[in-house]
Amino acid sequence: MNHAFSYKEYTIRKKVFSIMGAKLHIYNGSEELVLFSQMKAFKLKEDIALYTDESMQKELLRIKARSVIDFSATYDVHDSETGEHVGALRRKGLKSILKDEWVILDRHDQEMALIKEDSTLMALLRRFITLIPQKYNIEFDGNAISAYRQNFNPFVTKIIADFSEDRTGQLDRRLGLAAGILLCAVEGKQD
Repeated sequence: MNHAFSYKEYTIRKKVFSIMGAKLHIYNGSEELVLFSQMKAFKLKEDIALYTDESMQKELLRIKARSVIDFSATYDVHDSETGEHVGALRRKGLKSILKDEWVILDRHDQEMALIKEDSTLMALLRRFITLIPQKYNIEFDGNAISAYRQNFNPFVTKIIADFSEDRTGQLDRRLGLAAGILLCAVEGKQD
């Protein structure tokens, strides 16, 4: 597996003011750029490619929606170097009305874990007061191992993906990063 997926913490930054679409920069804990994506504007079906840098010469990961605009969309995650289907992420549509929730699926579409917004009260407040940053936990068998924290900035969406609690490596970093990217790129469109 590529070293870009070996860190315990990542910062995902999405610059929103781009005519050609959003730019995602993913940094490791030392603020070194490890992944980059240029998301196309006005797409009906999400297809996000992650590259080693802004030259976009070497693709490492691809996140692709299975269907066009779907409230409970499923996004497949593929390792671009090996062709491996790493797994998938499915948004729980109706549950996400009150509190965002996603399911992490393995390569056979079996549920592995859940990603849940931190609290129902805070989630409801966020629906009306967009200045409140979001926080998500990843749960394996009811135990939270990782977290995504959003920092509020009106011009740049920033999510910290912290995998330091996953000491046994239950979560493939490629799936963990794909989830963080979807939280950054997709959730912002739907709220």
